[in-house]
Amino acid sequence: MVEREGTARLREPEPEHELHEAEPEPQPPPNGLAEHERKKEAAAPPPCPSRRRSAPLPADKLKKVLLDNLLVILTVTGVFVGVFVGLGVRNVVALSRTQVVYFGFPGELLVRLLKMIILPLVVCSLVSGAASIDPKALGRLGGWAMLFFLITTLIASAIGVLMAFIIQPGSVSISAAQSVAGGGGGGEEVPQPKEIVDSFLDLIRNIFPSNLVAAAFQTYATSYKLLKAERNTTDDLSLNPVSVVEKVPFGTDIDGMNILGLIVFAVVFGVALRKLGEEGEVLIKFFNSFNEATMVLVSWIMWYAPLGIMFLVAAKIVEMEDVATLFASLGKYIACCVIGHVVHGMLVLPLIYFVITHKNPYTFLWGICAALATAFGTSSSSATLPLMIKCVEEKNGVSKHISRFILPIGATVNMDGAALFQCVAAVFIAQLNNLPLNFIQVITILVTATASSVGAAGIPAGGVLTLAIILEAIGLPTNDLSLILAVDWMVDRTCTVINVEGDAFGAGILQYFVDRHPSHDKGEDVSEVKLQEVLPTKPEDMSFIANGKKDEGMTGVTTFRDHESIM
Repeated sequence: MVEREGTARLREPEPEHELHEAEPEPQPPPNGLAEHERKKEAAAPPPCPSRRRSAPLPADKLKKVLLDNLLVILTVTGVFVGVFVGLGVRNVVALSRTQVVYFGFPGELLVRLLKMIILPLVVCSLVSGAASIDPKALGRLGGWAMLFFLITTLIASAIGVLMAFIIQPGSVSISAAQSVAGGGGGGEEVPQPKEIVDSFLDLIRNIFPSNLVAAAFQTYATSYKLLKAERNTTDDLSLNPVSVVEKVPFGTDIDGMNILGLIVFAVVFGVALRKLGEEGEVLIKFFNSFNEATMVLVSWIMWYAPLGIMFLVAAKIVEMEDVATLFASLGKYIACCVIGHVVHGMLVLPLIYFVITHKNPYTFLWGICAALATAFGTSSSSATLPLMIKCVEEKNGVSKHISRFILPIGATVNMDGAALFQCVAAVFIAQLNNLPLNFIQVITILVTATASSVGAAGIPAGGVLTLAIILEAIGLPTNDLSLILAVDWMVDRTCTVINVEGDAFGAGILQYFVDRHPSHDKGEDVSEVKLQEVLPTKPEDMSFIANGKKDEGMTGVTTFRDHESIM
């Protein structure tokens, strides 16, 4: 019995901190197994200090960093390579418009892939997220998110007005600016101005779509008809009929996903499933599985993103007509917008994140760098949504029930970059026409830009479509929107980057609040009890077997996320 205890003591691995102690080890009893162990230890080389043994070589450490951030490096590199390729092709070969379309086909394919995944991602993620959170906690999360989005949008609008008054982008001659109004815009038409009341009524109408199937590819928008009507007027006590022209609004459906209506329906539907209890758990499991399968598709699409972004940027540079004239005439306006976006994205948003969470905001930014590069290449916050969800979950530790609930909402209602750009554009047009702005008009610009950015289309040039509302509110001419469209291909890219960055920081801040008050905000997962009863041979438990753990954000729901992500 004593010999067995001594032998067992030899078999136990020694702690690393005891390797440095000079105390002699207890000698085992003399038996065959103990002699074999002593010979084996004598033949082994002397142990190195634990620190030296565990420290990786610089080359290995560099290799690990490169592999961990390979997708980020490739995506950012794709942007710069696209710039150089576009400039090179532009200077060497004069491509026709048809050839430019063919040249940009790989980039077009990326945008189509990302837009293909938006509908299932938004609906399934919001349904499963709303069903997994207590309705009271869901309301608190939504309230805090809307408050954060409102504050940051107001700050962005104020920065835009301030930068416009400091840089004075409208100090150029109006003739020089109008000379490039037709170039570089890609042939876009100036959007027709819309009444402010009709814009907000359209927003409410889109919240409650009449047809969910049509909402997947159409949005309601108000148009106008000019109708002649005769009205009787009193003139010298006699009734004289007078013909007047009345602008009558009527509804039309335009191409584009009604993402706001789908978001509202998905959230309400998820809450309804939670109210059903056991009867709704089967459907909740379906949406959870559908959501995880969608994220696997996103992880595959992400590896095509660097190539697609390179061709998107290169094709847009080749498409430009006269870059020198464009920058000479509207360079101050472009600089004003870009500098304002840099200030908001690199100083204001990180400062808010640091003050609230006391964490390094630039580490957070590095985690979403691939999504930001994709936003720059696609100019669409909706198309960037799948990659942003993937980045904040895997790189920044945001749980699923936060990211997949907040980010789709933020992609629709949080438009910091668009609000900043709209304020700069409004002041720019006023300066261009020598129309001084008083204090009331400046406040009107701030409020209208913040309000009109809510529900703005998450598509390229979506901010220009709402800029007409601001111009109408302060009485500025809308025909100068052609100047904005001339350079919108560049400004809209930085707008999109700031839009999605604000969404990501909002999700990170909400995750911090949830971590501080887990019992109040996380809620209880509806499917927690029932999903644990699923047999391990079913697909839901395969990732649990592979990883040995469950996802933190959706308790009881096993996922493929950690297994699939090797980036």
